[in-house]
Amino acid sequence: MQRPKCFALFQDNEVPDAFSDLMATFMKAKHQFSAKHDGVRSLQRQMVDLSLQGIPSLLDQERPKAAPKAQVNTPGYYPQTALPVIEHPGMAAHLDLDTLFFAFYYQPSTYQQYLAAKELNRQSWRFHKKYLTWFQRYEEPSDITDDYEQGTYIYFDYEGAWCQRKKSEFRFEYQFLEDTELA
Repeated sequence: MQRPKCFALFQDNEVPDAFSDLMATFMKAKHQFSAKHDGVRSLQRQMVDLSLQGIPSLLDQERPKAAPKAQVNTPGYYPQTALPVIEHPGMAAHLDLDTLFFAFYYQPSTYQQYLAAKELNRQSWRFHKKYLTWFQRYEEPSDITDDYEQGTYIYFDYEGAWCQRKKSEFRFEYQFLEDTELA
């Protein structure tokens, strides 16, 4: 009769006769218990494996690009086309910053987005291609080199609170500056 490894009090040949009948019962209970728990462990292992299939990848961090929505039929008394004044180049100069940011972020690939970007540039906002957000100098940079400038900037938090925030000691690398001239 084999005894459990954890039963270190007695050697195999030293198990008292009084315990020999208990040893058989103990071994049977141990086998049933471990078989039952092996099934539970197997189930737990399967559950962990299934949960790991849904683990986020690095691509899940990227914000999905807003695509223009399909046309929807609306009642005839709703405006069916944009007012011509909306597409007038001088209109953007009369809009507040929130409206310009809304047009830029939520009307992608449209003339309104272009006009909003042009007006933001005119108001000294600069677009950061890495962070996909607009920055404006808060004060003159403390450090200016050929590759970057470092200082305090205001940036527009479009993902979080839809507000302007201040970032101290920010390094704006020129390689990430959107330098396309908006004519």
